[in-house]
Amino acid sequence: MLSLALRTISMLPSSSRHLRLRPNHRPSFRPFSVNMSTHTTPIEHVVLFKVKDGVDSSKVNDMLTGLNSLTSLEQVLHLTAAPVLRNCSSASNFTHLLHSRYPSKEDLSSYSAHSAHVDVVKQFVLPICDDIMAVDWVADALQGPVAAPPGSALRITFLKLKENLAEEVKNEILEVIAGLREKLGPNVQLTVGENFSPGRAKGYSIASIAIFPGPKELEAASSDPEMVELHKEKVREHLESVIVVDYVVPPAQTASL
Repeated sequence: MLSLALRTISMLPSSSRHLRLRPNHRPSFRPFSVNMSTHTTPIEHVVLFKVKDGVDSSKVNDMLTGLNSLTSLEQVLHLTAAPVLRNCSSASNFTHLLHSRYPSKEDLSSYSAHSAHVDVVKQFVLPICDDIMAVDWVADALQGPVAAPPGSALRITFLKLKENLAEEVKNEILEVIAGLREKLGPNVQLTVGENFSPGRAKGYSIASIAIFPGPKELEAASSDPEMVELHKEKVREHLESVIVVDYVVPPAQTASL
């Protein structure tokens, strides 16, 4: 998991008037077992937000309500937005996070251009944020449910590689991180891939998400000495910077447009 690899490696050093709320039914948590579903390859989309200091909490709530309302768009397989639980690296000072999944790159593009998305960003996000970054990648061979259940804990890791690395080196890094799946076990869902939207990613080109049943399981994995050291030497020398962020999926809360 990019994040665990990064903890592994990071130990290297009032709602819109356009929205109408309705209940949203989320699946209860079950282990991310291979038997739960066939392998799929959705698109991962992670956005990190830095809310300006001193912003009124009601405006932050409006931003989160607006972002979470976008789960009703037909292109979206899964979407949640909430405060960051913890920044685990010095390169990150983000305050909020959005994680979403889409059937294809085309669906992500349609979502981004959708008038509802554009409206939420213009009305509620841009006025209160002074930094935003986004990373997109293909979740190759995703195992388990597409929607991360409420209460599950995510470790998100972004890697900025040194310049002019050979493709073989990039592939090796991806393989090292993907190799953590076996160590993490069937209760943890891990995706890793290469970013395909460089314009918004601040130079970070490899990303991963590890989804744990809850914060306790995330903490246990992070404190495992074997996990922390696993493959570190194979990756560290190729890194310029790392961002590691922990996030807990919020309770079900949605709006339809």
